[in-house]
Amino acid sequence: MADVEFFWDPVCPWAWITSRWVHEVARQRPLEVDWKFIALRIVNEERDYATEFAEGYEAGHNRGLYLLRVAAAVRKHVGPHAVGDLYSAYGEAMHDGRNREAFDDRARLEALLVDLGHPAELAGAFDEPAYDDVIRAETADALERCGGFIGTPVLSFAPPDGPSLFGPVISVIPKGNEALQVWDAVQTLASKPYFSELKRSNRPKPDFTR
Repeated sequence: MADVEFFWDPVCPWAWITSRWVHEVARQRPLEVDWKFIALRIVNEERDYATEFAEGYEAGHNRGLYLLRVAAAVRKHVGPHAVGDLYSAYGEAMHDGRNREAFDDRARLEALLVDLGHPAELAGAFDEPAYDDVIRAETADALERCGGFIGTPVLSFAPPDGPSLFGPVISVIPKGNEALQVWDAVQTLASKPYFSELKRSNRPKPDFTR
């Protein structure tokens, strides 16, 4: 059983930063992470992209769903252990490399899979809606654990019955002892059943360099 479940959408820069913080914590402490799926396209499917979102959001959220299909295929045919490395490879190109459309190129997606030791044909899942059922189920699970009305990422401690939180939403990746301090603070708050929310909206732009 994993210590933590981390629900991610590959196009979300905030989820990417939070995931790198989780990696930094796992580098310093024993921490087994199960990388689960949450699709922003499914979260927002009842909303009107034409009036409620800026231009490009619908295409971006669609892209996230399609790349999660590939992740679901990798998990099915290779194993859950392969999902974290796939997410890392996605994010290094899309966020660290500033190329959100990197894997719209099917050849590049196939090359990525081969580099990770997986069959290139798993890239075909990009266009395969049969994988949407598992993505939809995990998205619903993430929303239910947090009470709905949230985005990405979702962090679940001691899953499936432990506490879950949306976030934390952070604009830089804490390193070293700072990463552990943030982890302990978040875990402490999550463990209190009476705690629900802290928020400030003056959010800096995501910084992937720190």
